[in-house]
Order: sequence, then C-alpha cells, then structure tokens
Amino acid sequence: MKGKSLQDLQQLKAKLAHDRERAAAEAAARQAAEKKAAAERDLFKRAAGPVAPLRHPVRVRLAGDPPPPIPVQHQLDEQRVLLESISDDFDATTLLDVDDAMSFRRPGVGLDVTRKLRKGHWSIQRELDLHGLRREDAREALAEFIRETHRQGIRCVRVVHGKGLGSPGKTPVLKGKVQGWLVQKKEVLAFVQARGDEGGAGALVVLLKPLGG
Repeated sequence: MKGKSLQDLQQLKAKLAHDRERAAAEAAARQAAEKKAAAERDLFKRAAGPVAPLRHPVRVRLAGDPPPPIPVQHQLDEQRVLLESISDDFDATTLLDVDDAMSFRRPGVGLDVTRKLRKGHWSIQRELDLHGLRREDAREALAEFIRETHRQGIRCVRVVHGKGLGSPGKTPVLKGKVQGWLVQKKEVLAFVQARGDEGGAGALVVLLKPLGG
C-alpha cells in the first residue's frame, strides 16, 4: 500500500508540472499575440511620427452650383445677325428695274432670271405675310425669314407686304421698305413684283442664292 501511494504521488506531481508548463506556454502565446496586435495598431503612428490634434474639427466646404455654360455659339450668331442687320434708310429705287413691272437683279445676274422668275419658272416654296406688322417687327421678321429659308436650301419665296391702302394717305410705306431690305440681303439674287394671281403690287417673288453658292 505504501508503494502504491508513493507512485500516485509521483504521478500527481508530474501532472501538476505538465499543467504548469502548458499554462506557461499558453500565457506566453497570449502575450506574443497581444504584442503583435499592439504593434499592428501602432504601425500608422510609428510611420507618421509625432502628431498634434487639430484645434478645430475638420469641415469640408461644398462648392456651390457651377455657373451655367456661356452660350458662345448663340452669342456669335447674335453678333453675326447684328452685322447683317438691314437699314431702314437704304434707298433701293436706283437699283430697281422698271420695265413692264418693277424688278431687281443683283449685278451679274442676267435679265433672263427676272423674266423666268416673273413667269413662274421657280415654284414658290415659302411665303411671309407682313400685313399688320410695325416697321421694326416687319424688318426683323423679313431678315429671319430670308436667313432661315436660305439655310434650308429653299430657292423661291413670296413676301407679302400689302398695297398700303390702309396706310395714312394710302401710301405704301412698307412696300418701299421691303424692297430696300431685300436688296441689302446677300442671300437674295433677284425679286419681281408678283403676278396678279400671286398678290400683284402687294407682294414680291424672291429668288434666293443656291445653298453654298
């Protein structure tokens, strides 16, 4: 019995020593893991060096809405229109041909063009009626009409200005103005007084230059 007790005591001591070694190993492993984690946490601090906290919290100022884009092309178009504006004071009477009916042809354009125009050689593709418009409004409307129809490649148009029967003294003021305005438009090759069935003395048939011509 005494020998068995001694053997049990030795086994117990061995077990206690083993437990102590295992506990020490686990403690060492935990300590190493904690050191590694701490080192990883402090990596940025060590890389950045000593820093001082900001006195004020960081604030980001958001930029306002950007200004609208400048309509450069529109401005250029307006400038071009101003350069091409037509004058009220232009006297076209010296440039008009007075044959069997009034007509105009730009220098270099033959008489056959106005003859063909009067006979309906070119079909009328668009019409502008200036009845009831004030002089300023009529001038702007005519300039825009000629510019746009030429841009669309249209060759022949009719401009109705009226016979002036409703004007003071029944003088066709707008008729003379329209003739002067058309002479100033570079897109216009020629124009003739319309035939009776097309408006007669109250309208003009206008031939425009070919697009790109």
